[in-house]
This record gives sequence, structure tokens and C-alpha cells, in this order.
Amino acid sequence: MLHYLVKRLLGLIPTLFLVAVLVFLFVHMLPGDPARLAAGPEADQTTVELVRKDLGLDKPIPEQFVAYFGKILTKGDFGTSIRTKRPVRDEIGERFAATFWLTVWSMVWSVFFGLVIGMVSATRRNKWQDHAGMALAVSGISFPTFALGLLLMEIFSVGLGWLPTVGADTWKHYILPSITLGAG
Repeated sequence: MLHYLVKRLLGLIPTLFLVAVLVFLFVHMLPGDPARLAAGPEADQTTVELVRKDLGLDKPIPEQFVAYFGKILTKGDFGTSIRTKRPVRDEIGERFAATFWLTVWSMVWSVFFGLVIGMVSATRRNKWQDHAGMALAVSGISFPTFALGLLLMEIFSVGLGWLPTVGADTWKHYILPSITLGAG
């Protein structure tokens, strides 16, 4: 088991590297000037050039990638957010806990309901319970996640007022998003 886990984790390294290269290239293919965006719409050309030099955008793309990836590997530095001017690591850290709990609760819902529906379908093979379970499972896979989320919000938040529509303050905030994500 440990050998399998190590093998899978080592196989993840080339995938992460490829994703990093592709994201880096896609960001450079986007229209617009990142230095102009960082400097702001009111900045003059001199300020934009200073920001471009400060961000390292005046260097060739391969050199930019090596410098960026080197900072990630050696210092764990993902850079600074252009929008908030804060370290990206802090931005990720603030959102990690909510994302983690949303993932956990989505898995709990999907495993619980999947096991219940699977056991009922297995014990009532070729009866209406089996067909209803199959229809529910296919619906969960087929129904678009964004549409299910909006439908659940309309019913349970807006219509009935039982659950909040947004936020991550209490356990009630995780119910609708986790059911929505776990449905598939």
C-alpha cells in the first residue's frame, strides 16, 4: 500500500509541472498588459514600465518561468496578487479551510446517499426501488451542478428561508454547496 501511494505521489510531479507550464503560458497569451493592470488605469507609461520591471515582465518568457518556478520550489513564494497586493500564499491559506470542509462534507453526502441507494437497489433488485435508485443516480450525474445549486438555493434559501445563500460562517452554510457538489 505504501509503495502504491509513493508511486502515485511521484507520478503527480510531472502532471503538476505540466499544469504549471500550461497555466503560465495561458496567462501570457491573455489579451492586455499585466503591468498596466497592476499599475492601474490612471498610471502613466513611466509607471507602467517600472511595474513591468518590478514584476520581471521585461525578461524573456522562459526566464520569467524559471524565476517564478524557482521561487515556488525554494521559498514557497507564489508571488503577489495583482488584485489585492497581498501574497498569493496568504490568499490561498484564507480559503483553504472552507474549501477543505466543503470537500469533506460533499464526500460525506455522496458516500452516505450512494451507500444507502446502493444497498436498497441491491436488496430490491429489479423492483421499483432499484429503478428509482438508478434514476436518482443517473439524475445526479446528468443534472448540471450549477443548475442544481441554483434550484436548491431557490427552494431552501429563498422560498423556505431555512438555509443561508452565501457565506462560510456556520455549518448551515455548507449544506447546500456540499449537497450540490456531492450529487454527481
